[in-house]
Amino acid sequence: MNATNTFMKGWRQENTANSLADVHSSVHVPRGAGFFKTLMAYVGPGMMVAVGYMDPGNWATDIAGGAQFGYKLLSVVLISNLFAMLLQHLSLKLGIATGRDLAQACRDHFSRPVGFGLWVLAEIAIAATDLAEVIGSAIALNLLFGLPLTVGILITALDVMLLLYLQNKGFRILERIVASLIFLILLCFGYELLVSRPAMADVLNGLIPSPDIITNPSMLYIAIGILGATVMPHNLYLHSSIVQTRDFDRTDAGRQSAIKFATIDSTVSLFLAFFINAAILMLSAAAFHYSGNQHVADITDAHRLLDPILGTKLAGILFATALLASGQNSTLTGTLAGQIVMEGFLNLRIKPWLRRIITRLVAIVPALIVAVLYGEKGTSELLVLSQVILSLQLSFAVVPLVSFTNDKLKMGRFVNIGWMRITSWAVAVIIISLNAYLLWDTFR
Repeated sequence: MNATNTFMKGWRQENTANSLADVHSSVHVPRGAGFFKTLMAYVGPGMMVAVGYMDPGNWATDIAGGAQFGYKLLSVVLISNLFAMLLQHLSLKLGIATGRDLAQACRDHFSRPVGFGLWVLAEIAIAATDLAEVIGSAIALNLLFGLPLTVGILITALDVMLLLYLQNKGFRILERIVASLIFLILLCFGYELLVSRPAMADVLNGLIPSPDIITNPSMLYIAIGILGATVMPHNLYLHSSIVQTRDFDRTDAGRQSAIKFATIDSTVSLFLAFFINAAILMLSAAAFHYSGNQHVADITDAHRLLDPILGTKLAGILFATALLASGQNSTLTGTLAGQIVMEGFLNLRIKPWLRRIITRLVAIVPALIVAVLYGEKGTSELLVLSQVILSLQLSFAVVPLVSFTNDKLKMGRFVNIGWMRITSWAVAVIIISLNAYLLWDTFR
């Protein structure tokens, strides 16, 4: 029995269009080409997913973690990225093997009330993600051009027009823009690390988990925020959809090849995301923790102190430039995730511009209120809180994903093998346990 027949028997079938139907199978994959040429055809979705692992929300938690605790939370960044590599592999495998994105799979499998609840939670996660993008971009505009936060927040509402223009140019154009902005961020932080000169011995020690992470409530709060900022719920929906933009053969052999090359693309891209996240934390630790500035907990303070501490005027400019690039990148992928979630869970298709406006308004309204009432400090705290919200939503995307990819009836020959089945459930249990502890500690 091939994967297609298994798919037909393993899911409840409904009249559902392909995920992102307008770009489905739109990217050519050469047949009979060499390894490198074939791999290049699959490069792109991994970069778009990696964007979510280096968005402005990550900056807030990484800066706070580095300033307060030095390099100790580097191990959390590493573990989070390893979790991400596994979960994104499961996500792309689900999309390629079944032809369903995660949102469609949930709607096919669960009852309508459960599916509706999962949709609401997914929308909350996307709103929290968009909130981080809005605040991060507004802060970057303030740091670079001196614009008030309220003005910067309103300007971010206009990026809907840019996004709609780019969507009409083809999916490959979006991927190339995203990749270019990622490499700009890499260059900026490469320079920051050169001038900050982190202690490599301490960096290596920081990659080894410390018991303090669990026993220190303040450290645990930031650690869970890092986990929520790194393993993003909306990325699991996004990846399962955009891998289907490749026109690979819809046969067992074609799917096997697609999973192999898409996994390489995803893993390499997430390694770049790990470097950027680690670089932010290392920069914060080197510049602030060991200079008596452990109180630095937000992006604005970090920008203000970088130049005098590091002794260079470029540090602050490049820091803000990378932040702006990060915010704009996240805008592109967050919009796609919102479209995938709404179409997948509700089978409801609305105009992309209307979907974008709705998503952005949900983020802009609370950001504006906090900016007006509480200023920079309030928006920075809201940025960290958004990442904790993401962490709390994560379980509701991870558990269905792990369950589906462990189900032979649904996945056929592409079902998770023994060690991956055990590892994926272990990761799910760890995520659920950390989030349960966070809730208990917060209400206590």
